[in-house]
Amino acid sequence: MSQQRRTLLKALAGATALATPLSRAASLLSTPPQAKGPFYPLELPLDQDSNLVRVSGRRGVAQGVIIDVYGRVLDRDGAPLTGVKLEIWQVNAFGRYHHPHDEQNKPWDPDFQGFGRTVTDADGAYHFRTVRPVAYPGRAPHIHFALGDSRIATFYTQMYLAGAPENDRDFLLTRVRDARARANLIVDLQPFPRSAGETAADAPELIGRFDIVLGETILSRKP
Repeated sequence: MSQQRRTLLKALAGATALATPLSRAASLLSTPPQAKGPFYPLELPLDQDSNLVRVSGRRGVAQGVIIDVYGRVLDRDGAPLTGVKLEIWQVNAFGRYHHPHDEQNKPWDPDFQGFGRTVTDADGAYHFRTVRPVAYPGRAPHIHFALGDSRIATFYTQMYLAGAPENDRDFLLTRVRDARARANLIVDLQPFPRSAGETAADAPELIGRFDIVLGETILSRKP
């Protein structure tokens, strides 16, 4: 394991320890579902790993602010859910989806994967590296999440960014009337202390924790 990777994991572990008491209290509240949206990939990219800022076969790094999003998938009792498949997709740093139906006159980024997959570990934990999303016409900056396995039908939600001025007028976010539930969709990105010489290829600029809590209704469904 590289020194950069050890540094990152140490920082994430510290952040997790600090966040655990608050997340434990909030874990009794189910994460609100959100719409799948129109831009789930029609064809999945060949590279589908959890690092969206590097594309297999290319040397470049995605443009934009590199972020790490991590967290745990839990039930309402706070028990970890192991082996849950997570997928994310989002706009690139210019505000465009890697989707043929997004016809905005904005650049593509060939070094941005646009879609990623991972599976929760024994602690229900997951981790993605991506770019900080930007506002899309009519929407606040957000990342789409899809969760599923043999125990549940696919559950869709979205992660938003604390401080984004568009949050107050985003029609999906404001539709969540319960203030506590709405707050659980909003993540405060914090600076990540890069070591001397580290670049975007080695470590993120910002990190944020997004725990996802699945209630009994979701867990009782079968695909």
